[in-house]
Amino acid sequence: MKKYFVEFIGTFFLVFTIGTVVIAPGIGLFAPLAIGAVLTAMIYAGGHISGAHYNPAVTLAVWFRGKINSGDVFPYIITQIIAAAVAALAVLFIKGNPESPMEISALPAIVAEILFTFALCLVILEVATSETTRGNSYYGIAIGFTVMAGAYAVGSVSGGVFNPAVAVGITIMGISAPSSIWIYLFANIIGGFLAAAIYKLIHSDD
Repeated sequence: MKKYFVEFIGTFFLVFTIGTVVIAPGIGLFAPLAIGAVLTAMIYAGGHISGAHYNPAVTLAVWFRGKINSGDVFPYIITQIIAAAVAALAVLFIKGNPESPMEISALPAIVAEILFTFALCLVILEVATSETTRGNSYYGIAIGFTVMAGAYAVGSVSGGVFNPAVAVGITIMGISAPSSIWIYLFANIIGGFLAAAIYKLIHSDD
């Protein structure tokens, strides 16, 4: 159970940080920095216990890569979604609802989310599951910086979600409209599977 507990904690603080910095007036351009920083910290804290996925798309990519037991996939995803929902409720209690949900255009948002979910999952597979990078000390920074870069690059297009659990959390918080959640679920899962497929193509001998 300890790995599920770690997945809950890491996902909770990721979604909690996203909610508090997005809803907080005046944070502005520093929001992606805070999000990337907390993800980096939580990855270093939990990576040796659960693998520090904190993201259903990552769990699916790692499963397709063959580095997580099939029996853990569903419990990981359920734990991540529950943690996101609890974090969203905590944010609403502390900060209240945003004035209005963000507006996104479906097709540009889908493309942006697929691309950076792909980038995130590929980085994770390369720095955290590859035999050639085993034991490195930079994996957390690489992953956190990818999320930070993605948030800066396409945050204005899609919200910079790259994570179905985060999509659930920001929908509950009212940051994103419920009608937009399918965009994230579809794009994030596609991005994760594409990353795993490309990883296996590059590392066909692994």
